[in-house]
Amino acid sequence: MYPAVRKLFFTDCRCAGDPSKTYEELFAKLDTNKDGKVDVAELRAGLTAMGIKTGKGAAQKIISSGDKDKDDGLDFNEFTKYLKDHEKKLRLTFKSLDKNKDGKIDFTEIRQSLADLGLDVSKEDAKRILQSIDVDGTMSVDWNEWREHFLFNPATSLQEIIRYWKHSTVLDIGDSLTIPDEFTEEEKTTGMWWKQLMAGAMAGAVSRTGTAPLDRMKVFMQVHSSKSNKISLVGGFKQMLKEGGVTSLWRGNGINVLKIAPETAIKFMAYEQYKKLLASEPGKIQTHERFMAGSMAGATAQTAIYPMEVMKTRLTLRKTGQYSGMFDCAKKILKKEGVKAFYKGYVPNILGIIPYAGIDLAVYESLKNFWLSKYAKDTANPGVLVLLGCGTISSTCGQLASYPLALIRTRMQAQASLEGSEQLPMGGMVKKILEKEGFFGLYRGILPNFMKVIPAVSISYVVYENMRSGLGLQK
Repeated sequence: MYPAVRKLFFTDCRCAGDPSKTYEELFAKLDTNKDGKVDVAELRAGLTAMGIKTGKGAAQKIISSGDKDKDDGLDFNEFTKYLKDHEKKLRLTFKSLDKNKDGKIDFTEIRQSLADLGLDVSKEDAKRILQSIDVDGTMSVDWNEWREHFLFNPATSLQEIIRYWKHSTVLDIGDSLTIPDEFTEEEKTTGMWWKQLMAGAMAGAVSRTGTAPLDRMKVFMQVHSSKSNKISLVGGFKQMLKEGGVTSLWRGNGINVLKIAPETAIKFMAYEQYKKLLASEPGKIQTHERFMAGSMAGATAQTAIYPMEVMKTRLTLRKTGQYSGMFDCAKKILKKEGVKAFYKGYVPNILGIIPYAGIDLAVYESLKNFWLSKYAKDTANPGVLVLLGCGTISSTCGQLASYPLALIRTRMQAQASLEGSEQLPMGGMVKKILEKEGFFGLYRGILPNFMKVIPAVSISYVVYENMRSGLGLQK
């Protein structure tokens, strides 16, 4: 940033003098067409001209959050109010990060703050994050540097910055085996966590609905495809359309969407309890403890909603007229097969959580650290494409590891509804598949499963960001 700008806006003397005069000078610099308001284009161009680095979309977010009269620009009063409010939040955040109250933040304090959020970063990563804010190269950030870096970036706290790197439930690929979302103490006490969960649930619902035909094809191929009955992608869709029309491609989607809310809520509540039980120090959780807590929370949630998983498989595979709806499906399963039928495939499903969540988390952390070490020169914010790429690759690797268990689960859930099908336990089914179809028989239906990952991740991300904005979470 140019020294003139630093002198104008970021020195301590500003606080002692009249801040409104400084705001006037800055507003005059940004209002290039002198119409009494600063719009997105003027803000973006003005900040760039002054050497102030902002994140992608920052100018738009500043205008949107400060524009009270919705005229697509900030007048002087709106501009002043935004800066005052924003600076107040920045001051509170700075104080919360300055653990030893010496007026500076060093990399150990950044690392400690991330550890409090359940994010274990290396010393090198913490130093890189610090360097992206540190202007004078002292390896510590004072209040002026902190304000300079974030005043024209909408992120108001380290929690908001690190939200970019939180591997959360935002990226919904239709499989509920991910580690639950992390929430800060502030988010929990202010009630923002439930809005985040609501945004995530809505993103999942839209994403699953958008990719439901591919999900149905995956289940169809998992159960019906074999060496003697090869089903291609095109052939499978033709069969489905012939048997039940276009709407049949969405069979099972209703219950797949319905189970998001109870599963998310149970998983979140269980995760919070398991973290308290497993944390070696109160309020701090290591990566391996987080993984264990997440896996146990996933197992708890799956146990509670597993009957819905069985019904989802049965409804997805149903023939026209077989069930009139969810309740009819539940009634017929209960009458014909008893309560135990609602937990068929439970063991491989629970076993699948560990390889999926473990590999997903490990790959994501590795990709994150690689990006930070190679490219985090000016900022710790990776941008949307990097995040989507990391999430997609890590989810895909997790699925590759757990897919055979998912296939066994689906076949066990479906076998009672198939005429003449032998009722086999997990071990017997694995043995039968390996004998008749070989190792790759355990990966039937993986093509449509992979095909849905990118659209599912993209849809869920876009919907989540829009929901965050609509619920007032986007600062």
